[in-house]
Order: sequence, then structure tokens, then C-alpha cells
Amino acid sequence: MKINKLMMGLAVSGMIFTVSALQLAEAKTELDTDDRCDVSLNYDVKIEPKKLVMSEKGTEKYRIEADRLFVEGKQVDLTDKQKKLVTQYADEVSAQVPEVIELVNEAVALASQAVSMALTPLMGDAAGAKFDEMMAGVQKRVDSVAYKHGDSFYLGATEDSMQSTFNDEFEQEMEQIVQNSVGTIMMTIGGQIMSGDGENFEAKMDAFSKKMDNLGQDIEQQIEAQSKGIEEKADRLCGRFEELLVLENQLRKEVPELASYALTQNASGELRQ
Repeated sequence: MKINKLMMGLAVSGMIFTVSALQLAEAKTELDTDDRCDVSLNYDVKIEPKKLVMSEKGTEKYRIEADRLFVEGKQVDLTDKQKKLVTQYADEVSAQVPEVIELVNEAVALASQAVSMALTPLMGDAAGAKFDEMMAGVQKRVDSVAYKHGDSFYLGATEDSMQSTFNDEFEQEMEQIVQNSVGTIMMTIGGQIMSGDGENFEAKMDAFSKKMDNLGQDIEQQIEAQSKGIEEKADRLCGRFEELLVLENQLRKEVPELASYALTQNASGELRQ
């Protein structure tokens, strides 16, 4: 999962640990803020009260329970200094993940709103309902990799988790919905063009084009404030994520058992140091 780009790519095709864009068609999660978040996560993250679990392909790699650390299922003896670092790290991850999940869901909701606002006036309720169905499918899959259940949170942020969720089956579902809507869409657009102002086809096309421009401007104005709010939240999370990486690097140096368990790697595939 790329953390550089979850919000803007969501609109039609498709959000994670401190992210700002999710391009579902490519089965990647990305945040479009700055280079500080241009990294990939190596583990899925699960948070329960007083418990943090990092896993890969469903297998636990390490977990933190209060000030106790377990690596590959075995408890690690820690000094008081190490215990403090372990607790501090777990607390920071546990604070950030719920905010990321909330941000992801806000982005999906905004994308769904934008799609509905764009298509329903243009294509009618029937076609709009089809795209509502598509966005509901997006939300359902997002809920499987970024969710809250009571006091527990889960972020399936690795490339493997994203690919298993937004897979070929998902793409086929989306393609089928679009294909089933093409006829209705073309007929509705054709009807709107021919019923528009103008004495000939070219004039009617110009009128339709202006109508589309006006619709786009209206949508942009209506969602601009919400979009800006999401971007601001993403920027703040990105800054906190950078601080978390500094803390994690310190933890990996102080606790040798965690040296090979970096949470992130950069865009070229190198582990973050």
C-alpha cells in the first residue's frame, strides 16, 4: 500500500496508515500530501484495549500488551527503558490508527457524494442508483480492511491485504455495474442533448457542454469545504506519522529483537531507517 496519494483517487475507481488517497482500481492505498508519507506499510495493524498486534498475511509478527513485547509468539525480556519505549510506541500507534480509519471513511463518503451529485441530475435516478450501488461496493470492501468494532480497530494496510480485497472479482463487479448502465446512460445523455437549447445539433452540443461545466462548478463548490477539511486532516496525520517513524527507529535500535521488523519501507522498497 502506497501512503503517498487515499483521498482523490477514490471518486470512481477507488484509502492507510496516515494516507490521503485510495485508488481502488489499482488495489493500492495512497496519500497525496508530501514525500514524508511516500512509504509502504509492511504489516497489518490490529488494536485492542491494551494490545497492539502487527501481522503479515494473517500471521502475527509481534504484539505489545501493556509494557510486554512478544516477537514471533515469544516474550522478550525488557529493561525499564525498553518497556517505556514499547509502551510509548504502542500508545502512539493506537492513537493514530483510529484517526486514519475515520479519515478513510470520510474520503469514501465524500467520493460517493460527489458521484451521486454528478450523475443523478445528468442521468436520472435509475442510472444514479447504479452508481450508488457501485460506491456501496467500494465502501463494503473498504470496511473489510479499515474498520472499528467496539474498542477494536483494524487496518489491513499491506499490499497483500489490499490486493486480496480489491481483486479481480471486485474489478469484475464494478465493470458489470458500469456495463449494465451504459445503455441507460447513453439514452439519457442523448435525450438531454436533443431536448436542449439550440436550433441545430452543434448548438445543442454547446448547450449541453455548458450545462456540464456548470454542474461541475456547482459540485466543486458544494464539496470544496469538505475536501479541504479531509486534506487538512491528512496533512496533520502525515506529520504525526513522521514522528511515529522516528520513535519506531529508536525502538528498533534499543530492542534488538525488533531490528528486522520495520513498519515501513520507502517507495523504492528499502526499509525506513
